[in-house]
Amino acid sequence: MTEKIKHPRQMAENFIKGLQSFGKPISRLLISLLIVMILGITISLPAHAEARCTCTCYCEKSAPLPIFDPERVRLGITPTGWSNSDDLTIDLNPPISYKQIISEIALSGFKGLQGAPKFPSSVEGLKRDLEVRGLTISEPWVGTYFTIGNEQESKEIFNEQMEFMQNFDSNVIVIAELGGAVHQQPIDPLNSRPIFNTQEWKQLTDGLNDLGKKASENNMMLCYHPHVGTGVETIDDIHRLMKNTNDDVKLLIDTGHLYYAGASQDQILDLIEEYGPRIKHVHLKNIRQDVLDDVLESHDQTKPMSFLDSIRSGVFTVPGDKNGVLDFDAILKKLSDVNYEGWLMVEAEQDPRNEEFCPCPFVPAVTPLEPPCEPLDYAQTAGRYLNQFFNY
Repeated sequence: MTEKIKHPRQMAENFIKGLQSFGKPISRLLISLLIVMILGITISLPAHAEARCTCTCYCEKSAPLPIFDPERVRLGITPTGWSNSDDLTIDLNPPISYKQIISEIALSGFKGLQGAPKFPSSVEGLKRDLEVRGLTISEPWVGTYFTIGNEQESKEIFNEQMEFMQNFDSNVIVIAELGGAVHQQPIDPLNSRPIFNTQEWKQLTDGLNDLGKKASENNMMLCYHPHVGTGVETIDDIHRLMKNTNDDVKLLIDTGHLYYAGASQDQILDLIEEYGPRIKHVHLKNIRQDVLDDVLESHDQTKPMSFLDSIRSGVFTVPGDKNGVLDFDAILKKLSDVNYEGWLMVEAEQDPRNEEFCPCPFVPAVTPLEPPCEPLDYAQTAGRYLNQFFNY
């Protein structure tokens, strides 16, 4: 960790005292020249050099050029960094309040968010609380069960969420098939996930095509979310899904789930390139490689880590955290290259009680981040990083 750069005058005074300690006569002219040199070197340092780099991060020499138009691409964040929707025990103690979550989301510069179990059931109350903070719901989460024969239930859930979204300034419905899913079970999510047979794939793709058509007729978009621990998880699964669905079924890119399930950085970029026109929603999730390595190693042991265990252990972090393995500069550039329009959603599930980690910002924080860190620290790290890509 580098030390904070001292004030130029202090540097000069210390230098002069050091020279005087030698007891040798040095001309005023020489001292003056040396002071000028010190001041010149200090002034030429980048503006952010006064701050301190934290963790293993480094100071960026220059910010990337803006590549997104804020009229076409919006920034959001899910509440899963504050409180987990799949396991309500992953929360602060005492539990963090709903209003604190949405206030910190707004404070961090985001405009949209996913719903969460602790949010109010009243649409009117939710809209009021969000609108006063300049927020909207970006998407609901819909779990379907086509592969286990629950077609009618899947359609009813979808219709309910589509009606719900008519109240908000977004047209995205996020869907994942949860027939046989194991991501909420206390088992290895990769080796225990369901493998669909030919009939189950047909049930899924036929069902998605029907829902996709219904969404388009209502000016909505069905965006399919490949998810760890489900039957659509890997790159091969995604290719099969895209091949057997029509253009009404859009693709959600979740960087963290893809990498967790075995996709490389290059494969993620290739996926964006191949399906660019059908990618209509993005979840930005970073991975701590050392934690993921521990998770994968545990899968060969008698007590493998579950998906929720990996969240508690800190496998996910935000874009802009230099402790993450994914290169989001390249990912965002590729999204821009395919003319992506829609939401960029930070979704980095954290256990807010985990005191081992802190985000390592892409630029030095105003104050050093040292464990324990709060969800707000992660949100602001991600917000600062992502906003540099926007042409405001």
